Amino acid sequence: MKALSRLLPCLGLALCLPAVASDYPLTLDSCQRQVTFERSPQRAVSHDVNMTGMLLALGLRERMAGYTGISGWKSLTPAMRQALDGLPELASRYPSLETLLEAEADFFFAGWNYGMRVGGPVTPDSLAAFGIPAYELSESCSHIMPQREASLDDLYRDLLNLGRIFAVQPRAGALVEDLRGRVAAVAARLAQATERPGVFLYDSGEDRPTSSGRLGMPQALIAAAGGRNLMDDVSASWTQVGWESVVERNPQLIVIVDYGPRSWQQKRDFLLAHPALQEVEAIRRQRFVVLSYEAVTPSVSNAEAIERLASALHPALFDEARE
Repeated sequence: MKALSRLLPCLGLALCLPAVASDYPLTLDSCQRQVTFERSPQRAVSHDVNMTGMLLALGLRERMAGYTGISGWKSLTPAMRQALDGLPELASRYPSLETLLEAEADFFFAGWNYGMRVGGPVTPDSLAAFGIPAYELSESCSHIMPQREASLDDLYRDLLNLGRIFAVQPRAGALVEDLRGRVAAVAARLAQATERPGVFLYDSGEDRPTSSGRLGMPQALIAAAGGRNLMDDVSASWTQVGWESVVERNPQLIVIVDYGPRSWQQKRDFLLAHPALQEVEAIRRQRFVVLSYEAVTPSVSNAEAIERLASALHPALFDEARE
């Protein structure tokens, strides 16, 4: 998790760049609604490792009441464990409304299927009844409204909006500038690429694999890395597909998400032994890239994911840049 590791010195000092005043009340778009902030949050709660990482990267740890939804599904990297040391995990999976009220939360950063469920007990509306504003992860808006394919602009917009919400615009701007610069550096090398290899993302599942369609962040990551998401015709973010569709599309590279109860090695061994996949190019050549859950969901680790994918898809263009 290099992205967060690079920012840990800033987190230790609490401030890397000065905060600036936002004009409150501040009204922002969040999915299909508008949300108003009367003041900068002082007891924020984030859900999931990717959104928690965003707040930490912006130097907001001292303004967090806690986080939710990490230990129930995921393990922490040493860098994230260090950054979260002493900050309470309020719920190992999805939080209840009571949990957020007991924590005296004054802001909830989550998403649809990232801490909130359509029709569930914790939603922006249910929180608003108690004066708790919520900001929804932009990528997750596809669960409640029509959405174009996933874009890195969604990530950048969320980070900049968080900067406005917490009045840390210089920090947010610097972080987005750094991420954009790294992605642009990859694009410059890819200008010489002559093909876009097909990529299949494998999250989990044996009878039917869970992958990502064009509405999930992997769509944007694979495209920025000079590849093609072979499930880009599926109008969904995270969804189940059939093994027959994987065989038909014959990926040249498989991304394994290091997430869930099975290790990435177990997932790789399962794929290598799957009878139906034996003629798939990525299986025959054993071409895999392993990425963390955080890296394939909207997060400050997305630029690193693009760098790693691009290097694997176009090694001749990136050999000289490898460490």
